[in-house]
Amino acid sequence: MRIKTVWAVFFSPTGNTASAVCDVARTAAETLHVPLRTLDFTLPAQRAGVHSFCETDFVVFGVPVYAGRVPNKVLPFLRAGFCGGEALAVPVVTFGNRSFDDALIELRNTLEELGFHTVAGAAFAAGHAFSEKIAPGRPTEADRAQRRAFARAAAEKARQAQTLPAPVSVAGRDPVGPYYTPLGLDGKPAAFLKAKPKTTAERCRSCGRCASACHLVSISKDDPTAVPGLCIKCQACVRVCPVHAKYFDDPAFLSHVAMLEQTYTRPAQSQTFL
Repeated sequence: MRIKTVWAVFFSPTGNTASAVCDVARTAAETLHVPLRTLDFTLPAQRAGVHSFCETDFVVFGVPVYAGRVPNKVLPFLRAGFCGGEALAVPVVTFGNRSFDDALIELRNTLEELGFHTVAGAAFAAGHAFSEKIAPGRPTEADRAQRRAFARAAAEKARQAQTLPAPVSVAGRDPVGPYYTPLGLDGKPAAFLKAKPKTTAERCRSCGRCASACHLVSISKDDPTAVPGLCIKCQACVRVCPVHAKYFDDPAFLSHVAMLEQTYTRPAQSQTFL
């Protein structure tokens, strides 16, 4: 296939997915000797209109894994905001050391429905958004080397293809199963759907970075301590605060984090599919 442009397209509240997608896309562009373009649709301002591609595009498309699936608040935009236009695509998901469950196959199916043709796919282990104790130091240099080797193989597969490929075979259930049920330290389901970030008032400088980083526009810009909108616990506001004023204190959420820290100590293996 003739490729003229490689795209890095991603939703990445804490940067893990952006890192993986850009690494793969950059290496693919170098392999194919074509320009690289980037589309970050993490924030609402970047999700306006419909983003269309064409048959000479090679699109590395990534999202993080939330509860074993594509984030449910992202799916509506994917389905309304992208047109594949017969472009070749590489679905990529990043997961925080537990499992990617059905997220990769769900993203593959969604891209196929949108008119992309998936030629390869990957699930890359990364540090968990909830805790720096889960998969610390990921990605390692070995992780990055694996990404680049995968990118070169995917780019070569696309270059050598004579016809549009069948959907790449990836791990996961099809149709996809239910979202993963988070557990607490007691092994019982941990219900923290309504948990929202709190603010240490004496630290907060009202700089507004947390509100600007919220991809659901759920934090008040006038009063950053107020979170009137939905929260999906992406941790973007916690990570971006320069004075560490944001935190979660919901007991069920903290119990789930503690369970992850206790249970998922082994370094999860990334998986690639060609």
